[in-house]
Amino acid sequence: MKAVFQILLWAGIGGAIGSGISSCRPDPLENLTPEESQVFITNRDRSVNFANYQTFSLPDSVVEVSNDQQQLSMTGIEPQFLDRLAQQLTSRGYQRVSRSTNPDLGVAVMRINNSYVGVTSMPFSPYYLDYWGYGGLGGWGGFSPYYPNYYSFYEVSDSYWLIQLIDLKNPNTTDRELNVIWQAQIRGNGIYDATSVDTMLSKVFEQSAYLRANQ
Repeated sequence: MKAVFQILLWAGIGGAIGSGISSCRPDPLENLTPEESQVFITNRDRSVNFANYQTFSLPDSVVEVSNDQQQLSMTGIEPQFLDRLAQQLTSRGYQRVSRSTNPDLGVAVMRINNSYVGVTSMPFSPYYLDYWGYGGLGGWGGFSPYYPNYYSFYEVSDSYWLIQLIDLKNPNTTDRELNVIWQAQIRGNGIYDATSVDTMLSKVFEQSAYLRANQ
């Protein structure tokens, strides 16, 4: 027997919250607006003083990532997203320059759209035979019944914006790596709507007050 169903990313959140709420109460997540559902996650390298950086380079395209596939994209709201992001960085005192002028920071913007399919096993315990009085294991003249596992297949969809600031000023010459010193994830509903771009980026930078050049 196979059952195919889809688990949305945010359904897990709703289930965790709803488990402690009586079924007679309204679901607190059911009537959220797209803006209310949005989550902004920012992380930084706490050893970095962001005031030591003055310039940044931002490509004119977004990296679209779908599972293991990557491609450059410049459609829909992506030009608007990049433009507003550059404005936010400029308002913090950073100057946008071309890549050829050796900027202090590189800015990478990724649009992630991943889907994963998995399978879970649902075995049945032989001890349920006690319920009918068969004595569980060995209850039928020493023979133990065989219980095939039943499987459920599920799909998880994960879509979000990912922004990274990369340190071009201090490359790791030993390992030949560039360090990501700040990143932000934007998740939730309506994150690909043009009307949400300004609000989303404003909230990301409100959470990152330390992002400011030394003026």
